[in-house]
Amino acid sequence: MAQHETDYQRVDNPLELRDLLETLTEPGGASLCLEGQGQAPLPVLVLDARLGESLLLDITAIREILGPLRRGQRFRLEGQVHGKRLRSPWLTLEECHEVEGRLQCGCACPEWLEVLQRRASYRAELRLSMEVGVILRALQGELGGASSLQGDLRDLSVEGCRVELPAMASGSLPRAPERLELELCFPNGQRLSLLAEVRHVKPEPERYLVQVGFQFVDVSPEQERLLWFYVREIEREAARHASDGDTTRTPSSLFQPSESAPAVGRRRAESYPTAMARRLARLAAYLDAQLLDLQQGHGLDGIELSRNADRLLRLLDEDREELLFALNCLAHEAALVQHGLAVAVRLVDLVATQQLPQGLRKSLAAAAMIHDLGKGMLPAELQQAPSLNEAQYRQLQGHVALMLDQAAPCHWLSRSVVAAVVGGINERLDGSGYPQGKRGRDLPELARLAAVVDVVDAMGRPRVDRPAWNIEGVYRHLLAHPERFEQRWVKRYIAHFGRFPVGTLVRYAGGELAWVRRLDRQGLPSLVNRVEEARRPHAGLGALLHDGPLSALGEPVESLPLPSA
Repeated sequence: MAQHETDYQRVDNPLELRDLLETLTEPGGASLCLEGQGQAPLPVLVLDARLGESLLLDITAIREILGPLRRGQRFRLEGQVHGKRLRSPWLTLEECHEVEGRLQCGCACPEWLEVLQRRASYRAELRLSMEVGVILRALQGELGGASSLQGDLRDLSVEGCRVELPAMASGSLPRAPERLELELCFPNGQRLSLLAEVRHVKPEPERYLVQVGFQFVDVSPEQERLLWFYVREIEREAARHASDGDTTRTPSSLFQPSESAPAVGRRRAESYPTAMARRLARLAAYLDAQLLDLQQGHGLDGIELSRNADRLLRLLDEDREELLFALNCLAHEAALVQHGLAVAVRLVDLVATQQLPQGLRKSLAAAAMIHDLGKGMLPAELQQAPSLNEAQYRQLQGHVALMLDQAAPCHWLSRSVVAAVVGGINERLDGSGYPQGKRGRDLPELARLAAVVDVVDAMGRPRVDRPAWNIEGVYRHLLAHPERFEQRWVKRYIAHFGRFPVGTLVRYAGGELAWVRRLDRQGLPSLVNRVEEARRPHAGLGALLHDGPLSALGEPVESLPLPSA
């Protein structure tokens, strides 16, 4: 748990206070923090500390703050000694003068200091939307044939950190005691490079990544000061998120994005075949982080859900076919993330002709994105088992109630939409669905529609108990079971997305393979990417064909199941 302001203990015993003040006068022993600025500690020299009298500071290196100090800007001193973190009360400038080119300031010597006894190994966890990129570089040679690797910071302490890297990185990391250069890259542009050794590697194949623990080595006093600052700011920002974005808490400047700061991170290092796929990957990053938050016992962040539902609608309104194609470009995302995005996009797209109010469209997108995340809160063996017994199947059904509980505090979400999409997407007309076994007229229209969209995408993806179906097989299955699926919506889905929907891998009569990018008014492919092998769309995707070159291929004869990667 994060340690809060009240965890500091005041020291006012003269003997103890004198010893602590002396540590601040040592070279590199102190830094200065301006009240309300939320910025990195500023370098300062404490020239003299006379208990009960005055404190003399040298601010030559930060003389730009003299103006605010003269106008009454409060500041405090901070430092570390023997695993303790020290800080003074808020101080104000009393005098300032130049001495042989050095800028010296005086103020009253504090009558007490606050001490926080902390374990240096305490790790501050990054919460939803707190994105800190990490660059790993070999001191000699390369890492798996590359000059560097990029990942995402998950937690940080003064002693080390945990980083998420692409799954392929597990074979590229050196064994301790070989050292790496590890660079932390914060959204506001601040960076810190440290030497580090790998301490543990934990693969997470379901999220296509590996968790790597690092221990910092040869940390300088300046690096340690900055690490303390970063840990504190991560804790502060995480507490703000835990309070549902409480506006009374000042955001940390570390997490205020700077346009000039180059983007760094696990997904940003990946190559996507289209610009839309890169933008959709940002939505996937949000959903993946929210899934991880739920697994760690944190609640659903309604503010971030609102922002990302808006982003999804903007992408859909901008270019629906590019977005539909991009859905199949995210091969290295968790299955629940891919499924949630696909259902959200196709569900909102299918009801576009209904001219729904924007608020209702937004609730629809949000509910669809999160409808299955409750599965991530259940034991992993339930999703990985090739078959479930009756007790396990009942336990799996609990994911619906878990997600309904998480969505309840999101007051901007339409209650009826959440009930139909999250609560009713797994129900069937004949009562064979779950969690309540509703049937027929007890199911709202939106739940019947959502069930069709959900099943089309779910059957088109491989599972541990079966391979993926091609779209023709999925259509036949839904049409063959009118007792389970509302046929009006099945037929409308087929008419809307076509026999070969955008994002489908098709085979032509001559054996050529191509990804469908756009359809004409008759629902036939009008733009495709021809490829040599059945794999997910990736950077360097084959040439675009349309008009004459496309006509030369003839008609597509079959759709292929979605490749796993």
